[in-house]
Amino acid sequence: MTQSSHHLKPKEIYLACQKILTSQQWHLIADNCTGDNSLDNLPAILSANVKKLGLPAYLPDLARLEAAFYKLTQWQVTLPQKIERFSVNPTLLVINLGWKNLISLLPTYQSRESDIHPEPGATIILLWQDLETGTTRVCEAYDEALLVLKLVVEELDLWHAANDGGIPVSALDAAIERTVKKGIILAPPSGIRRNPETFPHGCIFDEKFLIASVFTLQWHITQLCDLHCKHCYDRSNRTMPDFEEAVRILDDFSAFCRSHYVAGQVSFTGGNPLLYPNFRALYREASKRNLGIAILGNPTSRERIKELKTIEEPVFFQVSLEGLEAHNDQIRGAGHFQRTLRFLQILKDLDIFAMVMLTLTKDNMDQVIPLADVLRHRTDLFTFNRLSMVGEGANLGLPTREAYISFLHAYLEAAKDNPIIAFKDSLINIVRYQNKSGLFGGCTGYGCGAAFNFVSLLSDGEVHACRKFPSPIGNIRRQSLDAIYHSATAQRYRKGCQACHDCDIRPVCGGCLAVSYSHGLNIFEEIDPYCFMDQA
Repeated sequence: MTQSSHHLKPKEIYLACQKILTSQQWHLIADNCTGDNSLDNLPAILSANVKKLGLPAYLPDLARLEAAFYKLTQWQVTLPQKIERFSVNPTLLVINLGWKNLISLLPTYQSRESDIHPEPGATIILLWQDLETGTTRVCEAYDEALLVLKLVVEELDLWHAANDGGIPVSALDAAIERTVKKGIILAPPSGIRRNPETFPHGCIFDEKFLIASVFTLQWHITQLCDLHCKHCYDRSNRTMPDFEEAVRILDDFSAFCRSHYVAGQVSFTGGNPLLYPNFRALYREASKRNLGIAILGNPTSRERIKELKTIEEPVFFQVSLEGLEAHNDQIRGAGHFQRTLRFLQILKDLDIFAMVMLTLTKDNMDQVIPLADVLRHRTDLFTFNRLSMVGEGANLGLPTREAYISFLHAYLEAAKDNPIIAFKDSLINIVRYQNKSGLFGGCTGYGCGAAFNFVSLLSDGEVHACRKFPSPIGNIRRQSLDAIYHSATAQRYRKGCQACHDCDIRPVCGGCLAVSYSHGLNIFEEIDPYCFMDQA
């Protein structure tokens, strides 16, 4: 940091002190502040004259605070080009004072509460520049900030620190997150990122589509299910982890997110995840690890959802509908449609974000927009995936390419009038590219996110790049998630289809590997059979 060469005058610095002193007192004090050290002289001069002039005893400390605050506003910061680990904001100043509540006297922070007054008492003050806005911030040091500063400065291991303090490691994770948000601590950039150099020159993208701040573990915790849907991808008999193994997996996932500087979200699914024995206890363990929790499951009771919300409110609860009532119940079982509508009302009553997903086929494509109208005031978000014709889904079919393209245009038009309609299929970006209406993030916010910002973990430990088709990249019972994620197999899925690499919208598309797979194509070489970018 460097300090500007601006000549400092007491009246420009000690605004709060001037308000407290009489004009005669101020001129008497200020006249003794001369030369280049005037900024530092005034607190000492005030200390020498407190009794003589009958000044408030806290005034020298207030002057020290104002001097530090002013100095900080004048500093020009040169940040390190690369932040490799959590580090202290280089502008941070720490000063020890003998009085509390002095911050409330600063013009910028002056309290609206007239009953806040300076009180004797040792106080540590933190001052720093918000490096995003350039504003100077100040606060009385609080236990959490001091703890985080200790962790970062001494480079302490979080697990050991948590064990020594008898607190969950999630509490330390959350404390670090809050301190980073305040700007006291600087965090390294996310380790989940795509290299822009791998995309064609002139490719249309925003950096937000290349760097993920959240990593999702889509955990198919059990194959048990109270439904038998006609398009189910996997009805195989897989073992499920016992509770101790499941907790170990959560620990491994937490460590992965921490080492890659991303927030972690575990999306419990199945089967029906609510049928996993000890699901409530596992949900609690995920919460203890400061993980966002989502549920992709079937309708359940109000009491069950209230119980989970008491532990931690889920990020969202997703249910599925496959069309209007008659068609949906043909696919998912008699009574499922009405049961789902009643459950959506429960989620609404409990103020839990609700999502409805549809698997699009040639038989229900004409029902998607009418279903969205039915759900308009019943859910927060509605979207669809194209069917992957694997497992029992091989017995169903997809529409023709031409019919699907026409549908996408109609879907985008309907979205203008229905706020719950959301975009997921990456091919929607081709229409938006054609219309010059702006691109969205594609399937997972980063085009095809297979093995990029999420992986699918099956109940028997198999890890797949995407659950919608066989895409094994490792086994968490034998490997760490870190080793699986950085394996050559996972990297191959992340690169996606070679035929897409020169496409202008590649960062937010890449087609759907699952659809390509279910059409018998080489997913690493051959383009999504529904792609119509050649018409753009």
